[in-house]
Amino acid sequence: MRSTILFLQLIFAATTAAQNLKSGGKLKPEQAIMDIRHYTIALEVDPVNQAISGYTEIRMIYSEQPSIILLDFWHGLKVTDVLVNGKKSTFQHTEDDLIRITPENLKGTVQNNAVRVYYEGKPAIAERAPWTGGFQWEKDSNGNPWIAITCQGEGGKIFFPCKDHPSDEPNEGADLIITVPKGLTAAGPGLLIKQTTKGDKTTFHWKTRYTISNYCLVFNVGKFKKVSRQYTTTAGNTVPMDYYVLEENESKAMHLLDLMAEACRILEKYFGEYPWAKEKIGLCETPHLGMEHQSLIAYGNKYRFEKINGHDFDWLLVHEFGHEWWANKVTNRDWGHMWIQEGICTYADALHIREIGGEEAYKKRMQRTAFQTQNVLPIVQGEEVESDQAYHGDIYGKGAFFMHSLRFIMGDDIFFPTLKNLATDPQYTYDNTVTTNDVEKLFSTAYGKSLKPVFDLFLRTPNKLEVVLKQTGESTWLIKLNNLDFDLPLQVVTDAGMQTITINKKAQQLTSKTLPVIDPEIYYLKKVSIE
Repeated sequence: MRSTILFLQLIFAATTAAQNLKSGGKLKPEQAIMDIRHYTIALEVDPVNQAISGYTEIRMIYSEQPSIILLDFWHGLKVTDVLVNGKKSTFQHTEDDLIRITPENLKGTVQNNAVRVYYEGKPAIAERAPWTGGFQWEKDSNGNPWIAITCQGEGGKIFFPCKDHPSDEPNEGADLIITVPKGLTAAGPGLLIKQTTKGDKTTFHWKTRYTISNYCLVFNVGKFKKVSRQYTTTAGNTVPMDYYVLEENESKAMHLLDLMAEACRILEKYFGEYPWAKEKIGLCETPHLGMEHQSLIAYGNKYRFEKINGHDFDWLLVHEFGHEWWANKVTNRDWGHMWIQEGICTYADALHIREIGGEEAYKKRMQRTAFQTQNVLPIVQGEEVESDQAYHGDIYGKGAFFMHSLRFIMGDDIFFPTLKNLATDPQYTYDNTVTTNDVEKLFSTAYGKSLKPVFDLFLRTPNKLEVVLKQTGESTWLIKLNNLDFDLPLQVVTDAGMQTITINKKAQQLTSKTLPVIDPEIYYLKKVSIE
């Protein structure tokens, strides 16, 4: 009994330590000079013992000769050997979740170096996936192993050694070589290069040649059926659309793929061609709700649809798939700018509703979003922010509503092409990560006037727009902005009907025998004071 209690205490301590992992933050000097080129993650998965073993090889170049190779890796897994360019190296793996490697065999700068780390053990368990990440060791309704990994908040270091910062994705992609018990499937990002069975084990070799975030370098294991159809992109490329679905839900798979194809057509309309057209459009059924894993999004919404204008709408499917553009293709350089991927992706959900339900359905969606916004914390809290600090509810809804406000300010003819430009211009996509300043400069240039005051108010403070309305006579009023120095379009309803005026900090006169209604269709998060 005592040994059992000790074992449970160790497991609890390991899990708790993993829960304290955070991604991003201030870039370590030893890693600032490191450029990750490629990851190979080769692991054997043991569902019975809930364990993994194998290696990760990291190819990197340095801008200057390092005194030490520093990798992020959770200390709950045991490192057994480290090879630098094929030769064993001395290392320390400490409780601060870092591997410090003495670079005895490191090549010069601007050359590829290969660091291979062998390790084994019981990976951290996800207690509340996907919000608290790690491994899920579940079983499907037939008793088959069903395994998923999530690690957005904790970072890839929760199960493989890496440079765990969103600013550095592997420029040359990644390989996942995953061995599982025969009869199970390991589904991963990119293309399946090879599948081999030896004895009672099967190995799946997945490869992506695209850049990819650490938290998307994951795999799922289960007794899956692969259900497929083809999709033709706006650029005329034919892409396989594959769903790795539990056998028990195979009959539901094709309808979900049809909904995914509809979502892809809508997203391509607003944001350009599907980003991973040379590989696949992928989907995998998971025991957690969902996640935007690149070219294999996780789906766990249990086929719960709502009807919009006669269409089946699965919010989870639409949202996670939208992340293929916003998060996976357009990636924030620092978690402090997480609203870019979460907020604009949430806005993409609203645009999907606009396409299937019409403009009024879109407006109602955005009005609900305005009422749900908390405005407790800014959605941009600074630079070099860790994942846990950056993550709160308003990065979704308020980030989306900010795009709604920008649309009204700029007008559709400028706003929508600019938004598509953000999703398609090489300076903002794939290898090139972005910040809020990048987004502001792009939209300001397109608008022909600096939008920085608007970005600062709505993104960098929790404040609402303050509109002051003062009655000066029986049918005369003064209206002005109190906390924004900007010429802002504003809808106002007077006794003559609705009109759009331009207001700023300078008071201007309105004429109305009735109390003017400010921003009736709700394009701004605002506070109206009547004097």
